Amino acid sequence: MKSLIRALSGALLLMAGALPAVAAPTPAAAAPGAPAPVSASAPAADAWTPPLSTRGRYVVDAQGNRFRLRSGNWDGAQGSWNGSGDRNDPATHHAGQNSNGIPIGLDRVPLATLLADFRALGLNSIRLPFSNEMLRTTAPVPDAAVAANPALRGRTPLQVYDAVVAALTDAGFAVILNNHTVTTRWCCGLDGNERWNSGRSTAQWADDWVFLARRYRDNPRVVGADLYNEVRRDMLDDPNWGLGDNHDWQAAAQEAGDRILAEANPNLLIVVEGINWTGIPVDGFAHGRPTLTPVRTLSHTLVVSNKLVYSAHFYGYTGPRHSGATGLGETHDLRYQDMSRAQLEQTLYDQAFYVSAESGTHFTAPVWVSEFGIGADETGALPRAWFQNLTGHLNAMDVDFAYWPLVGWSTTAQGAPGGDSWAMLRYDASGRRSGVLDAGDWRTQQWTALATPGRTGQIPVTPSWYQLTTDHRDHNASLRTRATGDWDNGARKAVCPDGSGLAGLGHTGGRGLCATSDLRAATGGHTVVRDEAYVPPGGDWAGGYTKFQCPAGQFLIGYSLRGERVSAALCAPSRTALPAGGRTLWFDRGDNRPPGAPGGEYAYGDYKGQCLPSEYAAGIAFTTRAASRPGPAALLCRPLPSA
Repeated sequence: MKSLIRALSGALLLMAGALPAVAAPTPAAAAPGAPAPVSASAPAADAWTPPLSTRGRYVVDAQGNRFRLRSGNWDGAQGSWNGSGDRNDPATHHAGQNSNGIPIGLDRVPLATLLADFRALGLNSIRLPFSNEMLRTTAPVPDAAVAANPALRGRTPLQVYDAVVAALTDAGFAVILNNHTVTTRWCCGLDGNERWNSGRSTAQWADDWVFLARRYRDNPRVVGADLYNEVRRDMLDDPNWGLGDNHDWQAAAQEAGDRILAEANPNLLIVVEGINWTGIPVDGFAHGRPTLTPVRTLSHTLVVSNKLVYSAHFYGYTGPRHSGATGLGETHDLRYQDMSRAQLEQTLYDQAFYVSAESGTHFTAPVWVSEFGIGADETGALPRAWFQNLTGHLNAMDVDFAYWPLVGWSTTAQGAPGGDSWAMLRYDASGRRSGVLDAGDWRTQQWTALATPGRTGQIPVTPSWYQLTTDHRDHNASLRTRATGDWDNGARKAVCPDGSGLAGLGHTGGRGLCATSDLRAATGGHTVVRDEAYVPPGGDWAGGYTKFQCPAGQFLIGYSLRGERVSAALCAPSRTALPAGGRTLWFDRGDNRPPGAPGGEYAYGDYKGQCLPSEYAAGIAFTTRAASRPGPAALLCRPLPSA
């Protein structure tokens, strides 16, 4: 959001307000005005078939055709109040625009006109923010808030949101739901909305997501869940990526994403934004914008594969280590708009674009720049050059994007010039439009060049790689295994996603690597191996070591640990006969991976062993000798069956 950390300039002196815990929302079935199912054959200017999924760095539709997210942020339902003064006074709201907790513009423009303007911009998708407070607000919105859409009178904010979702998807747009705030208040800075669990538990936050995903699961053009906006520091504490505590955004996103896919809608894209800010923005103190840099060492492996999208936000007035503040909270670090084009492109790569550019790794995924923007009234040479450089690079790299914001006012509530100059489409009190679609807006040239389809057509299926981590908890990415219960009670367990098999292990640290595999039989359970019962006579492939070997005709899909020691191996039956024999792959004294290390660096700092892409893993060996590490020391790698 364009006021990202500007609030720090004053709020560094204030403690963010605590929020009370909230009750679970009313089930969708009991909610009046719940959305009606929408046909998958809804008309669309861009022909595409839901649901969406991913193939490597690309989002694709159900036919495997590229679907570049050319999106706009239609904000308002996340809140517009600045946090002080009379909440009913437009002057206390962002840009003087009281959204009344619903998408902006419904007071000025009929829905059909808005959607036609969205289509004229070349959009095919909408990022639709909401607040958790919106889900629970029972009072109807004021009639004036929907003056141009009288059919929406008498509805609660959630019911208006339902109607907007239905209208968008009926018109053929893809909708990505975005949990933007906890309270219906303009984001960001120290506003009580810093983290997904501000004022509530991670479980309560995930409950809200399950509720909303179920509410729209019969609408196939609701295609994604953007889990939380701009995770950042509050007054006292930073979010982190992988520490395993209550501020661990990586773990929270994993939990919520898995719950959405397992309990609500397995077809949704799960969008995980990087960390937006850590540290105190004062020269001499550690601070910065991690964005997606931690993904290189610790990525997400969801219970439904090919559903993960990473996202990042870029605004010219902020920077990799610049908060965006002026005055208090401003440091001497570079802003993005202070960078040369070459510097900007390298920074974008380092902070985010490497995730999609580096193929064949455990972290390879589409990157969606889900917020960027600039004002129509911007006259500065540096900001304008930044916008041109950014949009040009987004187009050259064929990146998915979403402009912030899509809709705004061009006059105040009293009819005087005002509103949000950053909006692409601005409407006065009578509904008259100005903005990127009209002559005189300097952003039009850059936007027109950007809003092209990019690569189109079929995207080939390529092998996928998945990271497993038992750093702080179980990592069971298999729905089939989850359905059978706890297979090694008390141990830390890791299981590959369905449709993949174990390819590699770290000697210490408990991390593993899975690779796409079509070996698993359609029926049949799994085998938990706790001893050497399946090592045949004369088949000692790791002399002096304990060997957990799969039964004949099975392959490794998981493992468990107690402390550092291997506790068990998990094996699944193959759909076809598997070759025996094979080789012992030792990795207790150094890395032993295939040339090029397919899958990438999945266990930084640890020795790793990995079977060849032409092999399957059939056993794990380890030792309990004194002064030796009891972690995995060798794999039994066997040739895959001939085609």
